Amino acid sequence: MIENKKSSRISLSFIHLFFILFSLACVVPFLLLISISLSSDLNIIKYGYSLIPKVIDLTAYKYVFTNPAVVVNAYGVTIFVTAVGTVLSTFIIALFAYPLSRSSFKYKNIFMFFTFFTMLFNGGLVPSYILLTKYLHLNDTIWIMIIPGLVNVWFVIMVRTFFKQIPEAICESAKIDGASEFTIFFKLILPLSKPVLATIALMGALGRWNDWYTAMLFIDNEKLYPIQYVLQKIMLELQFLQNNMDKIPIEMIEKVNDIPTESVRMALCIVAAGPMICIFPFFQKYFVKGMTVGAIKG
Repeated sequence: MIENKKSSRISLSFIHLFFILFSLACVVPFLLLISISLSSDLNIIKYGYSLIPKVIDLTAYKYVFTNPAVVVNAYGVTIFVTAVGTVLSTFIIALFAYPLSRSSFKYKNIFMFFTFFTMLFNGGLVPSYILLTKYLHLNDTIWIMIIPGLVNVWFVIMVRTFFKQIPEAICESAKIDGASEFTIFFKLILPLSKPVLATIALMGALGRWNDWYTAMLFIDNEKLYPIQYVLQKIMLELQFLQNNMDKIPIEMIEKVNDIPTESVRMALCIVAAGPMICIFPFFQKYFVKGMTVGAIKG
């Protein structure tokens, strides 16, 4: 008995050690990212990478925020797209998944087939571009970054599976008391489904926050650029200056050489990822449960 307790303690200690090392492997690179973004290129060359910068240098952030109004406006666009798109998408997906989870819905198999079919085939980039620009006229509007991605089929399947775990007796008892389907959905199903709803909301928000490709294809108005696309443009401009030093006027060469290229890259990562890293802990308690319960096919 004593030996079993000792072996269980040893195995538990190894498990704890493994997860501590794994956590450090996730956290240390991000701390290194912050340290490099606060260092100058000269210090990086002289001392190498370190978790604590030898001398704090904000030149990289000054370069990123050369036009602060543009960056702040881009943040505003991204926050609006992420917030509105995530709320609408989560609500519509839940509305769509609810009847598919009910055994009493006669046509659920037909709708499920057409839903799953879109995971296998799509119209392609050119037909999608023509539809969105020529017929729906969504190009160069903020809604082009919200409406096309409102329904994600994989999220629908996750939410549908989670809804099926909720006993139908709850819904039946509510019906006996005179509750309508909308009352059951809003007052019973949604409150019981916080884990899966928080999970798809977080994953959808991450996708919208990191989206720059949609803006590249459909947005020409600079006031509608999201933060990721603005940062992408800054990176491309920096690479262009580095690769075309021979074409730059002599009076500009010194200024270009003073740009801390390595630090700027890291600063761009911090500016892009920082807000979402702060939001993630609030969803963490729901994330694991929503992924495990909602991902089991039923």
